[in-house]
Amino acid sequence: MTRRVLITAGANGIGLVMARAFAALGDRVWVTDVDQAAVASLPPGIRGTVCDASSEAAMEVLFAEVTGDWGGLDVAIANAGIKGPTAAIEEMPLEGWHQCLGVNLDGAMLCARGAARLMKPAGKGVLIFISSTSGLYGTPFRAPYVAAKWGVIGLMKTVAMELGPHGIRANAICPGSVNGPRIDRVIEAEAAAKGMTPDAVRQGYASGTALKRLTDPEDVADMAVYLASDGARMVAGQALAVDGMTYNVDP
Repeated sequence: MTRRVLITAGANGIGLVMARAFAALGDRVWVTDVDQAAVASLPPGIRGTVCDASSEAAMEVLFAEVTGDWGGLDVAIANAGIKGPTAAIEEMPLEGWHQCLGVNLDGAMLCARGAARLMKPAGKGVLIFISSTSGLYGTPFRAPYVAAKWGVIGLMKTVAMELGPHGIRANAICPGSVNGPRIDRVIEAEAAAKGMTPDAVRQGYASGTALKRLTDPEDVADMAVYLASDGARMVAGQALAVDGMTYNVDP
């Protein structure tokens, strides 16, 4: 059966890898992104809309389009996120704090709200929230990102309780440091904040895991595909780390 899959921030990075994975299974995939050029260059078979996931108005328009064109939704993945400011708490800019929580947490809520309105009448559906290992542990100099990702897990658990009786499963994926341009920017900012080299920070991230390497986007996509499948029909309300087992968050 062909599923209807919506992924926020799906034209780049992890989101695009997830989109490709679902499309490869024959699913209909619709992604959003703020990057207009990335949306314009999406591969065939993946539909894209330029949309700010933290904007209530924009998300209302998006879900109206999804309703009109698809008539429903089977899988929604709240993936939109930004790294936010990297700074000691006494130097933390409030504007950057608000922006980080807006994209990471408000965006997750708006995705879940819109999806729930479509899934409840159907009596089925899957919600997947992309949190982070930063949603399981503290991370020095990353207070807004950590707060947002902890919030995403709390949101997911509440949504799972509310929607479970309606046949809708909600879970969160908590990736570790994922290879790609985004983690490169995170590492550069952390290196500057700590007075280290980017290579030293990267090696520290890897050495703090049992598997001694960073996560690949495909690892996250594989988990998303599993959670959306019938094989995960009794998996609900879980925060599942895909990180090679983090045991030292600040090596």
